[in-house]
Amino acid sequence: MLDMKNRSACWQFHYLIYAAIALSCYAHSVQAANNKAQSTDFIELAAVMLKDGHHDRALLALQSVDLGNKKTDMARFYTLQGLAYLGLNDLEAAKDSLQQAVRNGQKDPSIFIYLAQAYFGLKEYKNTVDAIGKAGALANKDATLISLKAESYWHLQQPEAAINALNDGQRAFPSDFRFMKRKVFYLVELGLYREAVGLGREYLQRSKATAADYAAFGNALRLSREYREAVNILEIARLQYPDDEMVAKLLAHTYLDQGQLNSAAFILEQAALLNPALQAEAAEIYRRAGRLHKALTLNESIGDQKVKFKQRLSILLALKQFERAANMESSLYRTGLLEDQDVRYALAYALFSSRRFIEANKHLDHLKNAELFRKATELRRLMEVCKTEPWQCT
Repeated sequence: MLDMKNRSACWQFHYLIYAAIALSCYAHSVQAANNKAQSTDFIELAAVMLKDGHHDRALLALQSVDLGNKKTDMARFYTLQGLAYLGLNDLEAAKDSLQQAVRNGQKDPSIFIYLAQAYFGLKEYKNTVDAIGKAGALANKDATLISLKAESYWHLQQPEAAINALNDGQRAFPSDFRFMKRKVFYLVELGLYREAVGLGREYLQRSKATAADYAAFGNALRLSREYREAVNILEIARLQYPDDEMVAKLLAHTYLDQGQLNSAAFILEQAALLNPALQAEAAEIYRRAGRLHKALTLNESIGDQKVKFKQRLSILLALKQFERAANMESSLYRTGLLEDQDVRYALAYALFSSRRFIEANKHLDHLKNAELFRKATELRRLMEVCKTEPWQCT
């Protein structure tokens, strides 16, 4: 009876095992059938994700694709993977995937447009030009691509080819002024200033030029030392955009480059009405121009205490107002400016000039800089002279 029960239990146990195996085999056969469809499904899902701008999710979907399945469209898989990497700005991975797409039979010429973008981002300019060439007629329909082609030729030090590409772009897209703008800067860099100025003026008149456009063009001329033309462009910009800080600063520095300190200082003084941070620079240029009282007046309105007191000390010394300079000691200490050895020497000089020799000596003791140490030694010698022969220090 016990044996029969054991046999029955054993039979039930084996039955459960067989049932489990049968179910497992059935599930495996269903899964295998599903896998064939899933590769296509995941590729389609990745395409949808890319269309919606979810590049990271597209990559996750592509990770589930069965690459061992002979029915998997490998050209499409690598194309989508390349586009996903391109969207994430992983240019090296994008390049590799897009190249794999081509090797796996991708025939759509737009693949070369994407490859050109990746190559350009990686500064592979020769490959960029080659890829654009393989894109065929598509390349002539994309203003951005023509612009990349011109930039690539420029980086390859082929200026004639670069300018020809810009001319092609201008003909194909007459209302897109990016080609004319870029050509202006190329002409400046080539030293063809007359042509650059002529084309630049045409660009500024025909396009909806912004203050940034004027500033960029004026600064390019300034850096090329074409100061007169730079001033002309920037003065026009200042009239059209009186509140633009960048235009004002560039114009001031163009005057400064020519040694016209008062003009530069005046422009910055006007700009400081809108941005008080420019007050210090205007005051400094007035100081350098020798207009010390004007500099001192502007200095009063500077908000940054360190900048204000350091500049005021130099102005007072230039005005030979040594007592006022010497009385700044507590302000200089409070703002931490005495950690600057140049400031400490300037204060010591003010104290010496006010005949406060003991106080001056205390500050000279802190000087470690070789040049300032030499000056301190000379100042101590003069102090001894003043003590023994006061008539020499009047």
